[in-house]
Amino acid sequence: MSDTTVLLDGLVMGESPRWHDGRLWLCDWGAQEIIVMDPDGTSEVVAKVASLPFCIDWLPDGRLVVVSAREGKLLILEGGALVTYADLGRPGWNDIAVDSRGNVFVNHIGFDFPGGEFRPGTVSVVTPGGDLRQVAEGVAFPNGMAVTPDDSRLIVAESYGHQLSAFDIAEDGSLSHQRVWAKLDDTAAPDGICLDAENAVWYADVPNQQCVRVAEGGRVLDTVSLDRGAFACALGDGILYVTAAKWPDAMTPGSRTGQVQGARVPVAADGRA
Repeated sequence: MSDTTVLLDGLVMGESPRWHDGRLWLCDWGAQEIIVMDPDGTSEVVAKVASLPFCIDWLPDGRLVVVSAREGKLLILEGGALVTYADLGRPGWNDIAVDSRGNVFVNHIGFDFPGGEFRPGTVSVVTPGGDLRQVAEGVAFPNGMAVTPDDSRLIVAESYGHQLSAFDIAEDGSLSHQRVWAKLDDTAAPDGICLDAENAVWYADVPNQQCVRVAEGGRVLDTVSLDRGAFACALGDGILYVTAAKWPDAMTPGSRTGQVQGARVPVAADGRA
């Protein structure tokens, strides 16, 4: 178990942290901002996104791509402005992950959260040619996603399924062989995830206020405890960066309990960042 240090304070609700080119990028859903943070905690806002939720990743050519749930679109950051990359056809999308071929995977939770009646969610892909198609279904609240460095697998956190699931990825972005990658404790609610260099997964857990490192099969390897809900995590420079906030206070107007907390961990990132 590792201690955490507060690296950035005063956020509303941070999500979708990504380590890229030596800096941490994250989304503040409440403030509708994309923020870049240097390792010393210096930060700046690089874009505003009028959506909740919205999540980020990078295309192979280096452009930042954003899934905007409210608009039902993928956006890219060009010249300081967000422009449409693809129309997803409906609102309600959640997380995003991109493979090195340029396939953009986006998931849809399938129901109105938090008040709607539960229905299983889906995963869709937008190919480099702009084709959009559904490639998986029957996912119990799909949340964080990650592509393995060899582009062979997509791992998806099922928040309501208390598990991490895996899919095989074809070159055209098709998914197959859906299976349980790690069955978690029945109280676990995996949210954002990241992979490390030993093929283990860190998952953030809001209600249990922790990040947990698990091996394929579900064996717990490490735990980082926090004083508030852990929404998502990313690895960089030997640090596990966690976006955290008090829940459900984060949904209260004016609340600023969001933070980026960091914990030093022994295993580095998977090398994709």
